[in-house]
Amino acid sequence: MRALPSVLAVTVAAALGACALKPPPERDEITQEAAANRQVPQKWTAPGGAPGAVADRWLASFSDTQLDELVWEALAYNPDLRVAAARVEQAMAYQKVAGATLYPQVNLLARGGGKMSGDSSGLEGVGVFVNWELDLWGRVRSGAAAAESQYVSAALDNEYARQSIAAQVAKSWFLATEARMQKALAEETVRASTRLVGLAQDRLRVGVGDEYDVRLAQANLQTFRDVGQNLDAAYQQALRSLETLAGRYPAAVVAVRPELAPAPAPVPVGMPSELLERRPDVVAAERRVAAAFYRTEEAKAARLPRISLTAAVTSISSELFVLKQQDNPVWSAGASLMAPLFLGGQLQGQVEVRTAEQKQAVAEYGRIGARAFGEVENALSNGFALDAREAILKQAVAENERAVELANVRYRVGSGDLRGVLQQSLALYAAQVSLIRVRSEGLVQRVNLYLALGGSFDERPAEAPAGEDPPAASEPRQ
Repeated sequence: MRALPSVLAVTVAAALGACALKPPPERDEITQEAAANRQVPQKWTAPGGAPGAVADRWLASFSDTQLDELVWEALAYNPDLRVAAARVEQAMAYQKVAGATLYPQVNLLARGGGKMSGDSSGLEGVGVFVNWELDLWGRVRSGAAAAESQYVSAALDNEYARQSIAAQVAKSWFLATEARMQKALAEETVRASTRLVGLAQDRLRVGVGDEYDVRLAQANLQTFRDVGQNLDAAYQQALRSLETLAGRYPAAVVAVRPELAPAPAPVPVGMPSELLERRPDVVAAERRVAAAFYRTEEAKAARLPRISLTAAVTSISSELFVLKQQDNPVWSAGASLMAPLFLGGQLQGQVEVRTAEQKQAVAEYGRIGARAFGEVENALSNGFALDAREAILKQAVAENERAVELANVRYRVGSGDLRGVLQQSLALYAAQVSLIRVRSEGLVQRVNLYLALGGSFDERPAEAPAGEDPPAASEPRQ
């Protein structure tokens, strides 16, 4: 027993002097391995973005309080977000489980029951047992580090899910508004077609028209009525989609605005090289690489011996027989060593499995990064093209409106026929539909750009100081 303090001192010193964990690969190293053929330019190649750093709070740029409230409602009640938040809680619990093995494990064992003593042995007593594995090779610390990286990854995935839900609500809001505008346009066209039927009937009654014009006008009216029915169904479907995102019952009763919001000012897009550091889903993929790296290190360390310190204090008595005379309670301390000698290649196979998982995580990081760059370039390109189309379609609508007026005048005075009026009315309707569609799609692409750039829809929370746990899912505003 006298040598015990020296043994413990030497063992603890060895544990404290154990080598530190090897750090996971840096972002540049991962990028080089995952996307060796990708040369990131100094600026985005597609036109349309404004210079400057990417800003947060993009939702406020639409100046729509009704949309703001609906987004926060979705963040509070959307079922998919609840699943993502549960995954964060699960990852946090796994982190706690993995980190607990770094500390000594203390257990209490007690038994009683008099002469029968549960198993008729007559033994009674209590004991406290302590076991602490000295993590000389970093196996336990690697497992804890892997769990921590997995937790950070889950928290980042949840943050990106929140941003995606906010973006999806905004896009669905614009599409529902578009559906309402298309429905209103169809109703106005039906009213115009009804007036045209009345005009054809009046001309027939006074003898300057014929039944052909009446039938043609009536057929055109029924066609627009059918279009209106289809657009009404599309409008109801858009409302139900919006309500489902907000966690409501899909009753198609949510009220959307009668007009689309004006497009915000051009978006500052930053530099392409900053994207991998800013988007939560990309950073989450990077943390999954770190988690896979630590699991590989854990598997490698599992091939080496395990050394544990043990200590116990016990007090045992019996009413059936006399125990050997000795001090009571009994104190003991020692150490144990367990080394794998032959497991049929199981441990080496586990190393190979973890190594393959690390390669997969690196490849997944490259895939997500490539998708991120593509989403930004596509959103910029589409938005620029839609802006050009909107200017053209505005002019087309104005020209067609004037042409319809002239065609109606010619028909009333008898210098033109009804077919010219109908053809020009169809051209006007098509131009108006296209203009509404382009304006709506422009807003959708603007939201896609915000999401692709990694800017948050609200005020991004401050980063946790080094050494502290990162925040989990941000609580939705009630």
